[in-house]
Amino acid sequence: MSSEDREKWDQRYREGAYADRNYPSEFLRKRVSLVDNGRAMDLACGVGRNAIYLAELGFQVDAIDVSSEGLEIARERARERGVSINWINEDLLNGWSVPDGQYDLIVMFRFVSRDILVKLPKFLAPGGTLIVEEHLQWPQGNVTGPTNNRFRVKPGELIEACQELDVLFNYEGLIDEPDGSLAALAQIHSKKPNQ
Repeated sequence: MSSEDREKWDQRYREGAYADRNYPSEFLRKRVSLVDNGRAMDLACGVGRNAIYLAELGFQVDAIDVSSEGLEIARERARERGVSINWINEDLLNGWSVPDGQYDLIVMFRFVSRDILVKLPKFLAPGGTLIVEEHLQWPQGNVTGPTNNRFRVKPGELIEACQELDVLFNYEGLIDEPDGSLAALAQIHSKKPNQ
């Protein structure tokens, strides 16, 4: 991601983008009850809605995003909710590194990077869980989200990236969003074998 992209996201957050999204993803809420607490990583966390939710559940959370503006909003929200999170201002598309086998839970919501997606299983500890939700390429134009398919996954892409994991749930299709709009989404909940 270029400095231009970083500035674009900083500007969006300064202008109030996603300000009303202070609730966790519904998919995460449904699936996390099946996950034991531990160390979690939230990739492209934005203003922290999922990271804060995980911290409130007792996870030790590392939350990463390119936007310093988004992370500042997230920090303030976390302070207001009384939770501690390790906020990391990193460009996920340019040279970030994570030790292998460190996380009991990794979440990535609506940030599409095929290069990162295929690396996520190796960052999981044995028995660790991966929960991902992405906008899905969809033939009709009546869905919310990115108009450029570069920012949407292809059908089957999540399941392909999780070949070495045990897939507990996989869905591709239409979902009603909290604001009443319709989204085409790909969702996966998978687990790394205990070895």
